[in-house]
Amino acid sequence: MSSVSYFKNANNFVANNTTFTTYVSGTDALQFLYEHSATGAMHDSEERFPPPMCHPGTREAVVIRITDWYGYQQGPGKPIMWVHAPAGYGKTAVAGTVSKMLEETVGLDFSPLGATFFFWRTSPERNSPARFIITIAYQLAMSIPELTPHVENAVKRNPMILRKALEVQLVKLIVEPFKAVGELEDIPKRLVIIDGLDECINSEQESRVEKKYAEDQEKVQVRVLELIHTLQSHRLPLSFLILSRPEAWIKQHIESRPFNGVVETVNLYEVGDRMGDVEKYVRAELSRIGANIGDKEWPGEFVAHRFVSKANGHMLYASTVIRHIEDPYDDPRERLKNILDSSSDSNRDLAHSTPFSSLYELYRQIMRSCPASNRSLMVEVLEDIMVACDYFPEHLGLKRALAILDSLSGRAPGSGIRAIRGLHAVLRPIGTIDNVNRSRLRPFIHSTFPEFLRDRQVSLEFAIDTQKGERRLLLKCLEWMSTVTMQTKLEEEDHLLFALHVSRPLWTQVWSSKEVVRSCDAEYLKAVHQLLAIDLKTCFIKFLSHSGLTLRTSTFSSINFFDSFGRSGGEFEFESFVQQAHVHVRSSIDGAFVYLFSQVGQNSILKLEALSSSELFCEDLGDYVNWVMSPSRLGQWPSQDFVQALKNLRREDKHGFNKLVDNTRAKYMRELKYSIPWDED
Repeated sequence: MSSVSYFKNANNFVANNTTFTTYVSGTDALQFLYEHSATGAMHDSEERFPPPMCHPGTREAVVIRITDWYGYQQGPGKPIMWVHAPAGYGKTAVAGTVSKMLEETVGLDFSPLGATFFFWRTSPERNSPARFIITIAYQLAMSIPELTPHVENAVKRNPMILRKALEVQLVKLIVEPFKAVGELEDIPKRLVIIDGLDECINSEQESRVEKKYAEDQEKVQVRVLELIHTLQSHRLPLSFLILSRPEAWIKQHIESRPFNGVVETVNLYEVGDRMGDVEKYVRAELSRIGANIGDKEWPGEFVAHRFVSKANGHMLYASTVIRHIEDPYDDPRERLKNILDSSSDSNRDLAHSTPFSSLYELYRQIMRSCPASNRSLMVEVLEDIMVACDYFPEHLGLKRALAILDSLSGRAPGSGIRAIRGLHAVLRPIGTIDNVNRSRLRPFIHSTFPEFLRDRQVSLEFAIDTQKGERRLLLKCLEWMSTVTMQTKLEEEDHLLFALHVSRPLWTQVWSSKEVVRSCDAEYLKAVHQLLAIDLKTCFIKFLSHSGLTLRTSTFSSINFFDSFGRSGGEFEFESFVQQAHVHVRSSIDGAFVYLFSQVGQNSILKLEALSSSELFCEDLGDYVNWVMSPSRLGQWPSQDFVQALKNLRREDKHGFNKLVDNTRAKYMRELKYSIPWDED
């Protein structure tokens, strides 16, 4: 969990028991709102650059349909439009094109574009509705001058509104400010664009690494729909364009009675000439590639027609083919010929089982274009990427991530890069690094590719078994942890640091239930044996005092790690063995903290100020104390050595000790119900 400073711009702060009153100055109100917005979700954000846009001359019918419906001068008959289509049919490109077109509209004394929000399932601030209302309110305040002072006043009166329920935020930050304006009939209609509603999968404020897909994604998507419905019910000068996949629960809710009279539905698959759109794109791109290689006669009518026919109106298929054939190390003409000559006759039943059959056949063709001798390694590397990408931050880049995974898995340096060299059509460029350090590593261009890899029925010999990959990666982490000594320099060994970082979340991910332990009891027993053989105390000491590579997880941030040793529930012969591991982990963590506290001093390299300033250290210390003292778990105190070490710290440097405790408590103010009486000697 990341810390958020909600009182950064506050002054005249008053605390009365548990009631807080804060005031934000007028000049800071909108800045305060901006700092807590999901800025990456806005249409023109750096995180989304370059944004997907419709190819010139394509999707014109649906864009016209949307702009005709919106009609900013009069306002639409129905305030909500829902545009739906399967993945890969250009919904986000349509949303981006409409956003840009409205933003660049000339001849008006106002901006027709009110606000935008582009959900994205792999971005922690964009796969949750937690910042949805805040982000929309900020943009409306910026685009509607009449609204600005009223939104500022709402934030000034109660900055804590940013921590309230979304339904409360909606009223205080949008509805009431609009009502305060007065005559709303004189305010032109603005369009609010919400793209990728189906990508909103997380109901929590912060996405957790272990939670790949939220179980309650249906509920949270319906909640966003209800928020939009509530806004339109107040008859504000706003219209709403929603774009998403036609998920059953979204479709059912939009077709329900409350929505029935206020929503206009558009099936993107049926609107316009999708075959013609793809043909325009294909011919333009092939001509460009032909010119680049000095072959003005290529592709010719026959080749172009075959390509268009095989794409069958699927823009994602066409764009994927273009990326695949545009390889500086190969002949695009030969690459395209191989794709067009490929046949799925051996899988006729499969070819008719899914609307993505042509795309999946393309994915198979791309993977088969890699040397046969290299395919097993390619699948292994892809399996590593799919298992580990959650733990790498975006800014680290795929190249460095693969170097770490190579070392961890015992592969020769550079093996990972070479294994996936032929997959540039489906992977983001190796050198691409996002400037926004807020999300996990996103190696795949489109979500359909990892979905394809997970489905053995369509990926066939290229199928990925993520559960097997997780177990393999966990065992490798434990093997490397067994090599850690006090002389180990983690700053020079990224793979060791990675092993220390991810062993905890991987353990809870792999051994997630009693059923899993029961079905893989031999592997579980092997993992417990490995854990017992590791000098965990030294591992924790090195990890907690390191500087260098920062990944998207900490050692103890999930209490499930500790509780996982109880998942055998006394049902297995090796229960006593598991309890030994439980004691080993606890005593090692306790001993690591005691050791680090004992090393702090005026003449020591390790300073208390450095520990208290380390977010990672404070977070892990708070988690450990919370785990030990919670009645639902142990209901105990940390060891006497641990408590005595804290007392010694306080006696030597009371100011530094108080800072350490404050930082720990502030991080877990709500979670920590029980705490050590730090102030007693």
